Amino acid sequence: MSNPLHGAQFVLAAHRISQLPADHGAEVAFAGRSNAGKSSALNALTGHKGLARTSKTPGRTQQMVAFALPPLPQGEGGTPLQARLIDLPGYGYAKVPEELREHWRHEIDAYLHRRRSLRGVVLIADIRHPLKEFDRTMLEFCFQTGLPCHLLLTKADKLSRNQAAQALAAVRKGFADGAQASAQVFSSTDGTGVEQAREAVLALLQRERDR
Repeated sequence: MSNPLHGAQFVLAAHRISQLPADHGAEVAFAGRSNAGKSSALNALTGHKGLARTSKTPGRTQQMVAFALPPLPQGEGGTPLQARLIDLPGYGYAKVPEELREHWRHEIDAYLHRRRSLRGVVLIADIRHPLKEFDRTMLEFCFQTGLPCHLLLTKADKLSRNQAAQALAAVRKGFADGAQASAQVFSSTDGTGVEQAREAVLALLQRERDR
């Protein structure tokens, strides 16, 4: 099966939402704590090892980074869809000044509320630990606004299959009734769940905006 996210290319890094690409087409945002493996997940999903920077020092993503995808077919005779992935700044671990933290709290909130091309959020969380405050806050926002959220429980290769299944079940149990939320186990190291996650991202990009 061909990779619909292959061919992703860096476009720009923005300090404010006003600097992002024009607000048309469709995009999916990637969010998560700085040490949850967000960059590695992006690289695995796109099949481009050097697309998103990975570092032994978490928190290197200090801007909103836009990656353009090849136009997505929209049925026979349909205009191809201009699509993007947006890598939001890693949160909660990076040693950054409080002023910068506050800036990103404001900008991410504005992005999630105002960005008309946003179709959904991919939330990255380490499967070895309970969801953190940021993770729960993001899920609650998505629940309240009807924005679909797909949760990748990363680093599944660090657990046994049974442990990973138990962690996944616990997360799903916490989803609010009626929420447009889904979750899966994932590992960029051994490839667990990569195809499933690609399909989820593609489905988000191709969905109609209903809010």
